[in-house]
Amino acid sequence: MSNIVIKAENISKQYRLGEVGTGTLSHDINRLWHKIRGKEDPYLKIGETNDRTKKGDSDYVWSLRDISFEIQKGDSVGIIGKNGAGKSTLLKVLSRVTSPTIGTVKARGRIASLLEVGTGFHPELSGRDNVFLNGAILGMRKEEIKRKFDEIVDFAGVEKYIDTPVKRYSSGMYVRLAFAVAAYLEPEILIVDEVLAVGDAEFQKKALGKMNDVSKGEGRTVLFVSHNMGAIMQLCNNCLLLENGKLVIYDSTSKVLDRYIESQNTAIEKVMRNGPLEGNHFKFITMSDPDLKERSSYRFDEMISVRLQLSLPKFNNALELAMRLIDRQKRVVSTIHEKLDGYYNGEETIDLLVNIPQEFLTPGIYSWVMCINHPGVELYDLLEDILPFTILETGSDFFRYQGLDYGSVFVKYSINKLLNEKAN
Repeated sequence: MSNIVIKAENISKQYRLGEVGTGTLSHDINRLWHKIRGKEDPYLKIGETNDRTKKGDSDYVWSLRDISFEIQKGDSVGIIGKNGAGKSTLLKVLSRVTSPTIGTVKARGRIASLLEVGTGFHPELSGRDNVFLNGAILGMRKEEIKRKFDEIVDFAGVEKYIDTPVKRYSSGMYVRLAFAVAAYLEPEILIVDEVLAVGDAEFQKKALGKMNDVSKGEGRTVLFVSHNMGAIMQLCNNCLLLENGKLVIYDSTSKVLDRYIESQNTAIEKVMRNGPLEGNHFKFITMSDPDLKERSSYRFDEMISVRLQLSLPKFNNALELAMRLIDRQKRVVSTIHEKLDGYYNGEETIDLLVNIPQEFLTPGIYSWVMCINHPGVELYDLLEDILPFTILETGSDFFRYQGLDYGSVFVKYSINKLLNEKAN
């Protein structure tokens, strides 16, 4: 028997900007007339790719376009992509909140979805009533819900307020209870959007642990949308990468994240100075990997490299290269001072590759201040706030604290347990 629990075939979803339906009575009648005659919708041929960076000429937009994939029972599948890529629309189609314009979705088993804060909750009902209501929607019997009720309330941490109308809950309380209901009432397929980001770090850790148990321990299927690549790495064995409503790649999480990071290298800044500059100066600088491939985004566990070309017509043995690494708040992270006499071979131009070790910088945005100088005597060239680059969170020990400032470097440390001995 096949283990496929979700099969999507040629899913496309079209919207008309700013309108419900086609937007005009004549278009609606035309569409209905074509449907009665068994003809193709005349407006499906109209429409543009969902690219937010460009102004389109059509009122019709394809939020999803020709997406096909299969998901096996027990898989944890991450769905990633930039804002507007179509991730939430895909989840709504898979959850049957909305229907695809073209294509089909087949799913085996009960689906529980958490797409936004309070999905499926009635604001006037108490937390207790909403637990039973959601369970009934999922097809659970009252006895089954009662058996799981205490676990749900304990996980959500809302016991004190369980008989209060949920309209008085904070967004954090809302999402904790909604997630607990979705996870504990044993659906065969659990679909979770970025909504978990509403919770605090402790709850996110609990929620990820529960989704891990649901998938690996209980053999149920999890679909998870998140911009937190660390959470994706921890939870998901496979990933879908969407871009402008199209499926770019569906493969193992590691391969998809590599492709995603590659797609982030779109704005690579360089320093290129070909004019007639006198004296010692930087001629060329760029960020790269150790293989000299130019980059502007890196995983936290990748080596970072800076490629430099220096023109030194006024070389002397006291010359130094100084590189100051700064973070987004322009705080100095670290400084490199390197004497250049050991690299000089008599030629006017020298090429250097500076390597920063992996797992040194915490996720964030960084840039450089660089200079060539004779310390205490003369400053030859100074470049400030250049070559911005990004360290991406792809599974460091701090991924669950995303958004918090926990410094700029990973400290290498050791801890020894001290034995308490009675003094003689």
